[in-house]
Amino acid sequence: MKDTRGFWMGDYWGAVSIGYNKALVSNPPKTWKDLTKPEYKGKVALNGSPLKSNSAIAGVLAATLGNGGALSDVTAGIDWFAALKKSGNFNPIETTPQTVATGQTPISIDWDYNNLAYVKEFPAARWAVTVPSDGVYGGYYCQGVNASAPHPFAARLWQEFIYSDQGQVLFLKGFTHPARFNDLAQRKVLPKALLAALPAPSLYAKAKFASLAQLKAASEKIAAQWPSKMG
Repeated sequence: MKDTRGFWMGDYWGAVSIGYNKALVSNPPKTWKDLTKPEYKGKVALNGSPLKSNSAIAGVLAATLGNGGALSDVTAGIDWFAALKKSGNFNPIETTPQTVATGQTPISIDWDYNNLAYVKEFPAARWAVTVPSDGVYGGYYCQGVNASAPHPFAARLWQEFIYSDQGQVLFLKGFTHPARFNDLAQRKVLPKALLAALPAPSLYAKAKFASLAQLKAASEKIAAQWPSKMG
């Protein structure tokens, strides 16, 4: 999660997850394969359209990994969603906080930090979250220091803090994963109360990240194939 030239570094990231309403989903899905079961007919939604939403593109990339594909070619992910629609499991309503609260999207493929926030935000929805064990995709956010800033050393001090153990834990409190999450988990310095609210650290350790070139190629292939395969 850093530029090979040292121009930027990732400070936190999210993983594509499966959120579900326990009041409407009695058998929790744990994998991409699970989502194809007939019992989830009309229940599996996506956060946005991959034709215009980065979150939805991430969902296609994650489905690609979960169905034997590679980040260099998202065809497997597109085909998986097309099969999900054909079976009737795909819910065309795009996930929003409102659709979660009202039960319109009983299962949502979305970033974990969004799904985890819904747990507390909408207690009546009885929302729960898992990271699919058969395909874990992560997307990161970056930090950089402007060399021509009035006080670049102040920015460097800020970065020293956000990459410290203390600063990284603050990201986790907002349900985003700090860049050093796996290191913190291995050293057992993460607060137990925070870990208890998250899927298992072993699942996050499986996360794969796309390069900028792979993201560009994925967007182009989705633009070319999604309309005809998904309608």
